[in-house]
Amino acid sequence: MSSPVPPLPLSIDFTSGAIEHRRRFGGGRGQALARAVGIKPGVTPPIVDATAGLGRDSFLLASLGAEVMLIERNDTIHAMLAMAIAAAVTAGGIHAEIARRMTLLHGDAKFLLSGLSPVVVLVDPMHPPRGKSALVKAEMRRLRAVVGDDEDKVALINAALAAASSRVVVKWPAKEPLPPSLPPPSHTIAGKTTRYDVFMRHFA
Repeated sequence: MSSPVPPLPLSIDFTSGAIEHRRRFGGGRGQALARAVGIKPGVTPPIVDATAGLGRDSFLLASLGAEVMLIERNDTIHAMLAMAIAAAVTAGGIHAEIARRMTLLHGDAKFLLSGLSPVVVLVDPMHPPRGKSALVKAEMRRLRAVVGDDEDKVALINAALAAASSRVVVKWPAKEPLPPSLPPPSHTIAGKTTRYDVFMRHFA
């Protein structure tokens, strides 16, 4: 009986692979994430990604023209993000242009958000992967092994709600309810496996 294949290490690459495919063919400003954070014709708000993780959503939003501040508290993931952003700048061209719209902070967003005066805050706390792809599941298991389960997710969402001037977007499994202690969202943009619960902080 053969021994199991050891899991591949986590990696972050903003210039190729799945993230490059998503940048080129993901639907641009019409995709759910872009609509959830308020990107629309003539409007591209600055965004704080309070749970940067592997940085894919941040890179996508930056590719659509947004200035994105990424916050990551895990030392290992923060270092990987810093290297990936630097590599994208070194690659030049469109990838450098996008990466220069990304600013990376190291720390706990619960404590940083109040000092940043954010307009839009994106929160994507760790939750069980729902996709059917074994690759995605394996990658998310590896990420969870590094960063943990975000047991303070409710406190983080509340911190975002207190800090954001326009909206907070919570990325969440499509069929899973939000923690009952949170207020109901203003509206939801739903996909097959993921939804975006949008909390508007003011109404223009």
